[in-house]
This record gives sequence, C-alpha cells and structure tokens, in this order.
Amino acid sequence: MGRSSPGRLSLRNRLAALFFAITFVAIAALYLYVAPGLQTRLIDQKLGGLASAAQTYSGEIAGTVGSNAPQSVLRNQVDAAGLASGDRVTLLLVMHAPGGLQLSTEADSSKLAAAPPLSFPVAYRTVGSGRSATGTERAGDSTIAEAAYPIEFGGRVGAVVVYSAPVSDIVRSVSIVRHEILVAGGIALLLALVGGFVVARRVGQRVKRLELAAQKVAAGQFDQVIPVDSSDELGQLAVAFNEMQRQLAQLEEARKKFIATASHELRTPIFSLGGFVELLEDDDLDAETRRRFLEQLSEQVERLRKLSVDLLDLSRLESGSLELRPEQVDLGELTRSVSGEFEPTLAQHDSHLELRLASRRIEAQCDPVRVAQIMRILIDNALTHTPPGTRIVVTAAREDGDIRLAVRDDGTGIAPGRISRIFEPFYTADDAQGSGLGLAIAIELAERMSGRLSVRSVPGETTFALEIPVSGRPAQSRTEPPSFPP
Repeated sequence: MGRSSPGRLSLRNRLAALFFAITFVAIAALYLYVAPGLQTRLIDQKLGGLASAAQTYSGEIAGTVGSNAPQSVLRNQVDAAGLASGDRVTLLLVMHAPGGLQLSTEADSSKLAAAPPLSFPVAYRTVGSGRSATGTERAGDSTIAEAAYPIEFGGRVGAVVVYSAPVSDIVRSVSIVRHEILVAGGIALLLALVGGFVVARRVGQRVKRLELAAQKVAAGQFDQVIPVDSSDELGQLAVAFNEMQRQLAQLEEARKKFIATASHELRTPIFSLGGFVELLEDDDLDAETRRRFLEQLSEQVERLRKLSVDLLDLSRLESGSLELRPEQVDLGELTRSVSGEFEPTLAQHDSHLELRLASRRIEAQCDPVRVAQIMRILIDNALTHTPPGTRIVVTAAREDGDIRLAVRDDGTGIAPGRISRIFEPFYTADDAQGSGLGLAIAIELAERMSGRLSVRSVPGETTFALEIPVSGRPAQSRTEPPSFPP
C-alpha cells in the first residue's frame, strides 16, 4: 500500500473496482443474453404450438378444398379449426397469374374488421417450398406468429392454411423483465460498489499493517507483532510473518553474540601474541626465558589457527555450502585410526585411552572425513575438559540397526544446568582453554549426515555418543543416550 504513484490505483481501489466490474458484467450478461434469449425461446415455443395445431386441425380443410362442397361448409371448417386450436385460422387460395404469385383469402376464423391485416409472408414461403413453414411478421404495433400448412391439388400447392396468434404479450413481458433487470442491476451495482469498497478497505488496512511491519523488519526492528484477527489467508500470513520476525530476532541476537564472542576470542590470542613479541624484543632475555616465551607464542598461534579453522567450518555449515561425500566406510578401522592420532597428546596429559570395538566389521554409508572430524572433536573435548590421569574410553558398536560411536571420560562431569547449552557456539562449561566451537560443529555435521549427537553426564562420568544410520536413513530417536559396555 503506502503512497500510490501517479496513474496507479491502490489495492483498495482496485479491489472495489473489481467487485463493481464483476457485478456489472453479470448484470450485462443478464440484460443482453438472458432476456433476449428468453424472448426467442418463448416465441419459438409459440411457433411450435402453431405448427402442431396446423398439422392436427388442417386435415378436414384439406379434404374439402378443391371439392364441390359449398363455400359455407369450408368456412365452417375454418371456424371450427380456429375454435379448436384457439388461434386465428386463415385459408388462402393460390393463384399462379402471369404477373406473379397471388394469394386471396377464402375463409378466416376471425372477423376481418376486428383482425389486423396480414401479408402472410410464411404462406409465400410455403408455396415456394411446398412444405410447412413458421415465422413472424409485424402488424401495426403488434408482432404476429404464423404457421403455414400447404394443401396440394392438381400436382402443386393450391391453397395454404395459416394459423396465427399475437405474441406481443411475450414481447411486453420480456421488456418488463429487462426493465426489472436494469433496476435490480442498478441497486446491485451500488451495493457492490459500497460493499466492495468496505471489504477492500478492510483488506487494505490489513495489508498496510504487513507493509509497515515489513519496513520495520527491513530497518532491523523485530518487535512489531501483527495482530492475528482471522484464520483466512491474510491471518495465516500474519502468523507466518510473526514467526519470521521471531526467528529473525533470534538470528540477529545470535549474530551479535557470535560477532562479539568471536571478536573476543580472536582478540585474546592476538593481544597475547603482541605482548610476547614485545617481550622477545628485549635483548637482555636469557635463553631459557626466551625459549619459554617462544613455546607460549607457538601455543597462541596454534590456538589462533584452530579458532580460524573452526570459524570457517561453522560458517560453511550455517551457509549450507559444506559438501558431504558419503561412501561405504569401516567405522571400526576409522575409530582406531583417529584414536591413534592422540597418542602424543595422551602422553602429555598423562591420560589413558581405551579402545573397544565390536568383533565384527562395522560399516555404514557416510562421509569418512566428517565422521573422523567429529571423533577428533569428542576426544579432544574429553582431554581438554578433564584433569590429568583421566581414563577415556572410545567405543564403536552396532545397536538397533544404527552405528554408535561414543567417547566416555571419567572426569568430574558437566553440571546439569550447563548440559542444555553444551552444543552452543563459543560456550564452554569450565575455564579450560578452547574456542567453544568444536561441539557446535560436531552436532551440525552429525545432523547433516542424518545422524544424532547426544550427551549424558553424571558426577564422575560424561559420555558423548554419535549415532549414524547404516544406509543414510535418519538415526532412530532416543529419549536416553545409548549405553555402552563399561
């Protein structure tokens, strides 16, 4: 809605004009098609009745014409036919003169003084064709319907019996109907214009609310809740719009939090690197101190590298640009390989990793690179957030048709109030070093592979379990995380 540009109608005016146009077309169709059609059908019905009467009552007249019967007998037969049919019956004799065809009235059931003079055009057509014919003619202000019946003697049409009746009452009735259509149509057009304007105004106001709310959303304001005042299409649109605003508000909040947290996470190692570089510029540093500073500098560089890689992976996951390459994978062998990568870290952490695999081969259709990435995240998470000397158990097994890979540690566990946020980006459950992106990436990767990542934690034990469907179907939903052998 809003301001209408010159030469353009608003939605409200266009809807009102549409209602008016539909009503006008309907009334015009009634006036121009239905009423004339009604008149034609009624006149045709009358002509059919005249033709039927001509066939029914003209036989006796046909037997008398051309005989030696007195003229009074013929006139009586014509009067009787007129009385029986209820129509005017006229007997015309045909004369083939050199100057052309001529018809003369031999008998007429009506009094000629009271009846209008007729030219009987249907009689001439009947003489020319030798067959019965119907039609109408104008006689003064009246319209007369006629049906002609030919009588042959001597090998050609010698007389014609014409049955006629006025149809002016039909024409007048149809004229009255057309007049009533015009009057009713005018009232209907007025009601359509007023009603259409009211309805269009109501619709326009609801659309205007959507427009104003959309403008606020475009300006970054997500607090304009549209009232849902109906269950029609616009009401459903309002519900969808409000839901969109809610989701956009959540996304905006997540974006701001993501930027703030990412900036903080990036700023810390960068400031640390700057500080160590300044310290290393001191020429009076002894070799041991310089070596210790360089080690810390290397740790910060590795932390910054890991953070940048995690941010890139999370960004690709959220944008949907991460491409999966599923193939048939032996997950037991993959788990063994990933666990072996952590031997140096386990030694530094003074921890022990125990690998428990099923006796038979464990295969599934999945992306081996991404499954390995998830396993690295889970094992690294167990090492980062547990004290030295912690036992870590990595298990791979098949349960209920799904493959389940689990990493369990004997650390202090996760507080119940923090488990619900454990998969949020940048969230860490303790003060250990880490970007807080690993588990967020892991759960996204699991869902992209139609799998499921769950966590169960009690004091003294925490288990992260990855469930992968064997053939790409979604993993079975569970209310409780899977259990693994101790």
